[in-house]
Amino acid sequence: MRKIVFFILLSLLLWGCEKTYDTVIDTVPGNYQVDRINHRQSYDLKTPADSVLLVTIYFTSESKLKKAYFDVVASDNSVLNSSPIELLSQGNNIYQNKFILKKQYPIGKYHLNFSVTGIDGKTKKVATSSFEFNNGQDNVAPVISNSIIDPDTIVVKDTTVIFTSVVATDVNGNNDIDEVYFIVYKPNGSTNNVKIYLYDDGNTEEYGDETAGDNIYSRLISIDQSNDKGTYRFEFRARDRSDSLSNIINHFVLIQ
Repeated sequence: MRKIVFFILLSLLLWGCEKTYDTVIDTVPGNYQVDRINHRQSYDLKTPADSVLLVTIYFTSESKLKKAYFDVVASDNSVLNSSPIELLSQGNNIYQNKFILKKQYPIGKYHLNFSVTGIDGKTKKVATSSFEFNNGQDNVAPVISNSIIDPDTIVVKDTTVIFTSVVATDVNGNNDIDEVYFIVYKPNGSTNNVKIYLYDDGNTEEYGDETAGDNIYSRLISIDQSNDKGTYRFEFRARDRSDSLSNIINHFVLIQ
């Protein structure tokens, strides 16, 4: 039996050139200060040379530091490097290094997080930057199937919990799926178009999802006597990181 901690009432369901850094985290972090960061704004693996991300960070002439690093955060918020990538000194307080972008990485907006170890031995995050990445693969929209709403016929006497799920897959890789959701339409056909997101994270208590990464996206919702009686339509859909939409599955729920 699923343990329920989080509910949603059904009534409420209703993007090259070089660039400088986007954000300086600490403008005067000890004895060093970032002047600028250079890298291209976009990378497309349809052009082989675009697989090399070249990053250069410039510190002011007065800066004193031991080491500088960066992390590459993909569009799905995963960190692609297993440990911080050390930037190599080019002299004159200029540090540089490369990172290889691969076809299996998801498309979308990437972030670079920069950190510095000062002469005091302390390491701090000092700046962030971003770029757009296209893995060069022809995009195919995601596909959803096997929607479940359990139960889908309810005689409401008290608050009732409903388990919802749908299978979502993407030939460009599962991490190309950006969101899986449904929109609820009331018996009179009205909707507020609010997306209710489903999750494949193995969080049984909060979302009812039993196994992370199995392509089954789940969500728990609840209804009570305040909900209108009649047949509701749940419209399931998925969207990928290229904004391509999946097929639609409509599932009907009768509330009595």
